[in-house]
Amino acid sequence: MTFVQIVDYETSKPEAVNQLLDRYLEQTSGRRTVTHSILGRDREAETHYVDVVEFPSYEDAMKNSHLPETDKMFQEMVALCDGMPRFTNLDVVRDEHLNTLMVNRMFDDIAMKGDMDAVGEIFAADYRDHDISNPVDKIGPAGIREDVQMWRGAFDFSFTRDAQTAQDDYVTTLWTWTGKHKGEFMGVAPTGKTCTMTGTTVFRCENGMIKEGWWHYDAMRLMRELGAM
Repeated sequence: MTFVQIVDYETSKPEAVNQLLDRYLEQTSGRRTVTHSILGRDREAETHYVDVVEFPSYEDAMKNSHLPETDKMFQEMVALCDGMPRFTNLDVVRDEHLNTLMVNRMFDDIAMKGDMDAVGEIFAADYRDHDISNPVDKIGPAGIREDVQMWRGAFDFSFTRDAQTAQDDYVTTLWTWTGKHKGEFMGVAPTGKTCTMTGTTVFRCENGMIKEGWWHYDAMRLMRELGAM
């Protein structure tokens, strides 16, 4: 179970605290068990800071706390704080990344289920689509509808999400596509063959909508399996 520790503290020396944290990261490289850390400053009180630190589990957090550098860093941090830092320890019971959930609607609801109404719900009006198979970028939700309808008309297919990461406004998905050729595709008459290809899609999200997308996939493999090459 993912474990999160929230460190709440006051300091009038934020630059010194940042330098301390940078030294700690360098000294514990390859040994610390932290997977994600976010440091925020209170907009209403400029000396109030909150550090949110994520670990794979409580046990991993304990391993990290037993590093000699961790204890040294904590003692130095206390000296830089205005008072003793406060700790809150949390077992994560629900973890949702809203951009990831939105992106997955593209694969699940739109691509595989053919829900065209969902296109306007998640793609911005000025969405820009970069696809290696299209020499010119498509703009707006209409381009997504056109592409999805073309692929669904040519194949009965599914996506398997092999890996997915979210960073800042970007969600990157490594996927495997499997489809049965049932309709004309790129001038190739239906073959009835089941084909597979791999690819990566990067979506940039903004204000709760998908604003830009990049599609990279093994189109050459697909055409070879269809017997077009």
